[in-house]
Amino acid sequence: MKKFLALDDIRDSRAWQAAIAEFVATYGFVFLGLGAVAFAAGNVLTVALAHGLAITLFIIALGRVSGGHINPAVTVAAVVTQRMGLTKGLMYVVAQLGGAALGACTLAAFLEGSGIELSAHSLASGLEPGKGIIIEAVLTFFLVFTVIAVAMDPRGSAKLAPFAIGFIVLVDHMVGVPLTGASMNPARSFGPALAAGEWADHWVYWVGPIIGGIVAAVFYELVFVRWNSEKTA
Repeated sequence: MKKFLALDDIRDSRAWQAAIAEFVATYGFVFLGLGAVAFAAGNVLTVALAHGLAITLFIIALGRVSGGHINPAVTVAAVVTQRMGLTKGLMYVVAQLGGAALGACTLAAFLEGSGIELSAHSLASGLEPGKGIIIEAVLTFFLVFTVIAVAMDPRGSAKLAPFAIGFIVLVDHMVGVPLTGASMNPARSFGPALAAGEWADHWVYWVGPIIGGIVAAVFYELVFVRWNSEKTA
């Protein structure tokens, strides 16, 4: 467990390297994922594959530096369960939001004048925000649960973590894209919303993923970490 308020992280070059890695990875993830949405013409499989493969590749490339969160919901879950200090967690979230914003704005600049417009995450026609929150929470629960099980738990299959996380992102997209766009990631929603100026129901994509991530982290901690420790003590 990490010290909750570790102010020393501000002066730690490794913490800054990790934050920069999160910035770069989130920039690439949003740029590629959003680009796939722009060119996929509604093909859910293409969108799902693009996001699943992108997250896999960036975790392989930079996971050794930052842990490969690439998602504020994952970082918040790590902070809540004290796997990461609050200071470093804030550094991660700022880096993720900055990377997402730059990734979306870069793509928007490339597409300017092409007739192709960026689209922010939005709820399916007739889907109420409350149901959207539940859908995003459930999808994010599966994602964060997988991240903790394979990447954060020392007993997990670390070598397989990028692939396990990529697959759950892919499958979540195949289910969630027609309903909410399958964000599971406040940064992934923030970047396109900023670039496109579309903020309708944007709060859903913060509340749902963060609730789902926290529930997944606490559930895993209580059932598969502390309960196991108590039984073997």
